[in-house]
Amino acid sequence: MITVDFSRLSLRPGDRVLDIGCGSGRHTAAAYQCPNITVFGADLNLDDVQQARNRMLFHEQCGGHGGGSWLLSVSDLHCLPFEDASFDQVICSEVLEHISDDTSAVTEIMRVLKPNRPLVVSVPRYFPERICWALSDAYHQTANGHIRIYRKQQLIRLLEGQGAVYQSSHFAHSIHSPYWWLKCLVGPERTDAVIVNGYHRFLTWDILKKPGITRFLDALFNPLLGKSLVVYCKKQ
Repeated sequence: MITVDFSRLSLRPGDRVLDIGCGSGRHTAAAYQCPNITVFGADLNLDDVQQARNRMLFHEQCGGHGGGSWLLSVSDLHCLPFEDASFDQVICSEVLEHISDDTSAVTEIMRVLKPNRPLVVSVPRYFPERICWALSDAYHQTANGHIRIYRKQQLIRLLEGQGAVYQSSHFAHSIHSPYWWLKCLVGPERTDAVIVNGYHRFLTWDILKKPGITRFLDALFNPLLGKSLVVYCKKQ
């Protein structure tokens, strides 16, 4: 699922975009569809980077790109292998909640971003995430799991403290919140829960088909139940 609203980013031909903590590459692939940009996907997990590579190759084979180029790197967010001010745009989606030293991570992100250029950060939203934590200790105590929950103003202060200027925000994926509540209720590790598996099939169908009714319901309930908080900034 795509959490970032790319219509807010004003990407220009020739821009260099970094998707830090790219995971399996969903935002890397989405950015690659913009005309004539170079997108870099970076993640500390080699298996995730290999999945991202397969995704990017698949997009190339299907013609799902804007004529630009892409590169992938196994990189530590606290010590990125890029020069200062080397990117026109940085995406950091669902990453900071996993990192113990989030201040140094944001400092490194700001280092590689050009002045007056956009940064977009998404994290799990406080209210839906707090319910998950209350329902299941295993949800947030797994290896490399979530170690904190951000309130909106807390995240904004973190970003502004490292040189970002807040511009706007929104919530995303409201129809995904009940799935995670159900999963936490029955146990995150269970694979035999009929209602959870059924809801997962529904979400997979929604992501693939994008029917109008679920897009409408998702947008309608995002202000109340949106699973992710998405914050848009610029570097000073």
